[in-house]
Amino acid sequence: MRIALAQFDFPVGAVDANARRIAELIARARDEQRADVVLFPELAISGYPPEDLVLRPDFLAACEAALARVAAAVHGIVAVVGHPHAVGAVAFNAASVLRDGRIETTYRKRELPNYAVFDERRYFAAGDEACTFALDGVTVGVVICEDLWFAEPLAATLAAGAQLVLVPNASPFEHGKAALRDGLLAQRVAESQRAGQGVAIAYLNAVGGQDSLVFDGASCLADGDGRVHPAAMAFEDRLLVTDFNAATRRFERVHWPIETDESHASLACRAIVRGTADYVRKNGFSQVVLGLSGGVDSALVLAIAADALGADNVLAVRLPSRYTSDLSNDLAAEQCAALGVRIETLPIEAPFEGFLRTLAPVFAGLPSDVTEENLQSRCRGALLMALANKSGRMLLTTGNKSEYAVGYATIYGDMCGGYAPIKDLYKTEVYALCEWRNEQGMGTGGWGIKSQSGASAGTIPHSPFPIPAAGWVIPQAVIDRAPSAELRDNQTDQDSLPPYAVLDAILLRVVEQEQSRAEIVAAGFAASTVDTVLRLLRISEWKRQQAAPGPKVSRKAFGRERRYPITCGRW
Repeated sequence: MRIALAQFDFPVGAVDANARRIAELIARARDEQRADVVLFPELAISGYPPEDLVLRPDFLAACEAALARVAAAVHGIVAVVGHPHAVGAVAFNAASVLRDGRIETTYRKRELPNYAVFDERRYFAAGDEACTFALDGVTVGVVICEDLWFAEPLAATLAAGAQLVLVPNASPFEHGKAALRDGLLAQRVAESQRAGQGVAIAYLNAVGGQDSLVFDGASCLADGDGRVHPAAMAFEDRLLVTDFNAATRRFERVHWPIETDESHASLACRAIVRGTADYVRKNGFSQVVLGLSGGVDSALVLAIAADALGADNVLAVRLPSRYTSDLSNDLAAEQCAALGVRIETLPIEAPFEGFLRTLAPVFAGLPSDVTEENLQSRCRGALLMALANKSGRMLLTTGNKSEYAVGYATIYGDMCGGYAPIKDLYKTEVYALCEWRNEQGMGTGGWGIKSQSGASAGTIPHSPFPIPAAGWVIPQAVIDRAPSAELRDNQTDQDSLPPYAVLDAILLRVVEQEQSRAEIVAAGFAASTVDTVLRLLRISEWKRQQAAPGPKVSRKAFGRERRYPITCGRW
C-alpha cells in the first residue's frame, strides 16, 4: 500500500483555497505518486486553530460544502481529510474518509486538549467511537492528534481491527517536541505489541505559521515492530510518500527527505523564519521595515527577515540619537551591505528636542530620568510606524523574551510593530541563534547548507538560507559587544538588570517551570536578585498584554499560553 502524507500549510479561514489545494494534492498523490491513500492534517479544510470561527454557523456550513466538493472529486484513491463537522448545534473536530465521490465515514476526535495554547473544549464536543476502513485487504484506523497522547483511543481502534493507524495532527512547535513525539510513537506501538497486534502508525503534522503558533511538520512513521523512522524535514511543505507492507507492518520511505539538524538553535531559527514569512504574507504584506541599532537583537531580526522574505523586501532604518555610538551606526551599515538590504538613516535629535521643548514648562525643576530615555524610544517608534504606513510595509519589532519579561522595553516605543520575531527567545538564546546562523552562512552546517564552493554539505539538495558574500550574516562585533539601549551616556543593560545568564536562568525557572521563590533561591540564586526579577515580571504584565504577536518556540510563551492577570498581588 502506498501512502501519501500532505505535510502542507492550510491557512485558517481560507476554506475555499484550502479545498482547492486539497483537491490538487489528492490528484498529485494519485497521478504522480500512485498512492492508494492520502492523509491531510487536522482541520485542513478550516485551518488550525479556527478559534471563534467555529461558533459561526455560516463558517461551519462553508466547511461542510467545501468538504462535499472535495469528496465529489475523489476517484481512484482514498483521502482522509480533517475538518470541523457540525451535527445540529454541536461541532466536532473530525476527519472524514473520502472514496468514490462520497464521504464514506467520519471520525470524531475523542480527546480535546484544553491546556497551554489549546481551547478545543470551548468549540468542540468529544466523539466516542472508533473509526476504521478497509483498503487493499488492510484495516486502517484513524485517530486525531491529542487522541494519540492517551492510550484508550488507539486501543479502541485496535479492538476494531486496525493494522495501520493514520494520525492527522496540528501540533505546534516547541523546544523538545521532536523527542516527545518519537517517544510517544514508540510507547503506543509497544502497548499494541503487548496486546498482540503491533500496529503501525503514520503521523502527519501540519506545517506553517498561524499568528503566534508555528507548526513544524516533522511528520513521523513507526513500524509495528517499534522502529520509529527519522522525521521528515521540518518547516517545509512536502508531499511525503511511503510504502506500507501489511505482512510485516513496516514502512519503506519513498519520498521522505529527513530532518538532519534537530539542535535547539536550528529548529528555533527555522521556526521563527517560517513564522515570520507566513505571518507577513498571510496578512497581506510582502515587505517589512525594522529599526537596526547595531545591537544583537535587531541584527538577528534583520537576518530572520532577509531569510524569510528576501533581502529586497526588507528595509532597515538607523535612528541615531545623541547617545548612539559610531560603532553602532557602522555595524548596522556593515550588516546591511553584507546581506544586500537597503538602509536609511533618520536621526531622532530633532523630534526629541521638540518633545523636550513642548514638555519643558511641565517638567521644569524635575531631574532627567527614564522619562527622557523613553521619549527617545518613542520618537523612534513614531518614525518607524510612519515609514511603515507610508510604504505599506509591516513593522517588525525587535524585543526578546528577557526584555519583555522584566519590562526592559518601551511601550509605544521599541515595542511598536506588527510582529515580534524573537519575542519568545531569551537573550542568551538570541546569542546562540546568531552564532548558529553565522555557521550556516559560512557553509559549515550539516544539513544541506551549501558551502561557498557550491557543494552541498548535507542530504537535502538545497539551502534554506541565502549565503551572503561576506560569509557571515551577523557581524561578530555585534555579538561580542556589551548590550546597551544607548539612551544615556555609557549605558549598558547590566546597569539595570542582572547579567543575562543569571536573569534568563531565573526567568526559565519561574516562567517555564513555574517554580516558587523558595525553590529558585534554594537552587543557589541570591534572594535579592530573585525578588527583583519576580517584581519586574509581575509589574510588566500590562506591557506584555499590549505587545505584538510573535512565534512561540519555548515550552511556555507569553501571550495565549501564559495568561496572568494584570492586576495581581505578589504572585
